[in-house]
Amino acid sequence: MNNINIHNALKKYWGFESFRTKQEEIINDILVQKDTLALLPTGGGKSICYQIPALVKEGICIVISPLVALMKDQTSKLQKHNIKAIAITGRLNQHELDIALDNCIYGNIKLLYVSPERLESDLVRERIKKMNVNLIAVDEAHCISQWGYDFRPSYLKIAEIRALKPESPILALTATATKKVAKDIQDKLLFKKQNVIQNSFRRPNLAYMALEESHKSTRVHKILQKIKGPAIIYVRNRKKTYEFSSELNKLGISSTYYHAGLSEDERTANQAKWMINTTRVMVATNAFGMGIDKPDVRLVIHLQNPNTTEAYFQEAGRAGRDGKKAFAISLFQKSDFKDSMNQFTETYPSSSDVRNIYQNMANFLQIAIGDGYEQSYDFEFEKFCSKYQLNKYKCIKALNILEKDNLINYNSYNNSPSSVLITCNSKSLIKYKSPNSKKNELIQLIIRLYPGVFDNPVDIKERNLAIQLNLKSNQINKILKELDQEKLIAYKQRKNNSKITFCTARYSSKFLPISKFHFNERKSLLKQKLKHINDYLLNTSICRSKVLLDYFGEKQSEDCNICDICISKKADSKSFRKDIRTKLLQSVQKNPIDISTFIARYSKIKEQVILDEINNLISEELLLKTGKILKSNEER
Repeated sequence: MNNINIHNALKKYWGFESFRTKQEEIINDILVQKDTLALLPTGGGKSICYQIPALVKEGICIVISPLVALMKDQTSKLQKHNIKAIAITGRLNQHELDIALDNCIYGNIKLLYVSPERLESDLVRERIKKMNVNLIAVDEAHCISQWGYDFRPSYLKIAEIRALKPESPILALTATATKKVAKDIQDKLLFKKQNVIQNSFRRPNLAYMALEESHKSTRVHKILQKIKGPAIIYVRNRKKTYEFSSELNKLGISSTYYHAGLSEDERTANQAKWMINTTRVMVATNAFGMGIDKPDVRLVIHLQNPNTTEAYFQEAGRAGRDGKKAFAISLFQKSDFKDSMNQFTETYPSSSDVRNIYQNMANFLQIAIGDGYEQSYDFEFEKFCSKYQLNKYKCIKALNILEKDNLINYNSYNNSPSSVLITCNSKSLIKYKSPNSKKNELIQLIIRLYPGVFDNPVDIKERNLAIQLNLKSNQINKILKELDQEKLIAYKQRKNNSKITFCTARYSSKFLPISKFHFNERKSLLKQKLKHINDYLLNTSICRSKVLLDYFGEKQSEDCNICDICISKKADSKSFRKDIRTKLLQSVQKNPIDISTFIARYSKIKEQVILDEINNLISEELLLKTGKILKSNEER
């Protein structure tokens, strides 16, 4: 019966005839109430695993997700499929939250998306008690493990929801987890019985490569010439995204850039251009990628060493999701490894650093000792670091340590869009006439673009409104503020600040309960992770796919045959080199050939291998070289 239902749902809402590997197995376990940890690689179709059970079972599925942007993207996609879904974000006021939760109880909502921080609300918990919850899904579940690469203490509170709905199964989903992390996830979520369903992390279409290169920019240009199609280039800092993107554009390679410091409008616009292939290359920090669904990415390049194998695997895995040949290339210099280790040492805070930053943060937010418990505060990170002359990297690590000791919640993704709600009745609005014609035009435009604006706050983009009215964004902003003051609308301007929530009353920094054991343990763990990714890049003998899979506890018996290590092994064979010699001699039989043209023709072969054989043939007087032109030595 269930099999019929889930296949019908898959066909009806998504148009697919069959499930991907492991999806059906995961869904069937959920349908028989089994707690399940699903380990599916990036692009493996995780969301289907909870969306299908949510549809075929009575009740509502609660989806716990780490980012507002991800929640909004998911609900938007579901609504396009005529599936009722709602996201509860931090920007909802008490009244709006109350209405949304009532809709989950009495309406026909099938999926409720919520952040782990929201689950700590007494109102949310009380309403969950009244909901018919058919499933609790925890996305990006590695965030719950202190051994993972993106630990978030608020995730630890998820297990408390189980006490409210003990009959509801739990589905934890992640794309990257070692055996240690997988066990920790199940323990933290109070699995009734250990149950892991894992799809292979192996990506047979993805060629992993790590190349030592002293002139990275030149090499990137050559790579982009050889490998066509959409690409992502990861760099370490924000400034580099703009600089390298500009450099590519000057070379005639269409490029844009992305980092967390851009405004929401800029990030959205730049991402959109890349998604529809208006621009070919996205140059980005690690802020780019989570929730990005672009199957045709042919190339991911890392210009700086990643900090963890998990992060590298996630970022590299954004290439080739369509199953076609793709490349994940890391460019490094020997000095990079020393620099990354030095940076780790210099920026990892001491316990006294953590105490000082906690003290400065409390002063910055004007929180007295004993106050602040469960209170949230907007936090201007850049201003804070500038005021107290703090190293940004060290400060971020200190905030993460405070999170891990459950002293604060630090939300660096608090980028709430602007919103408008028309608060007056329609009669008052009809009667309203302003001497400012643009003000009247703006009201009519909002009503036309957002029909639900009389009932609920709607997200707006001042830039889009400005374009349609031939105004500047700051002019639109000014008019909206005036309308808000006139009580015609409720206007909330976009916030780009981070948010700090105190999990305890503020301590005196002297008595701050930082565990020395846990502190040193975390430092050691991060150092080990950094060493592993460095060892992976320096490796010259073991298939790269094997190294990565082994890290995640998966054994691969055969070499991938497409990474740089495997290609080098192949290139060293006598038969392979003989084949290159034959192709070279055949190419110059009729006409001379440019060396770069020949290299480009056989782009899958390591450039140095071809050059070696060219030199061998020249020394054997079988080829003649004039500049960069090769021709047959017919007088031999």
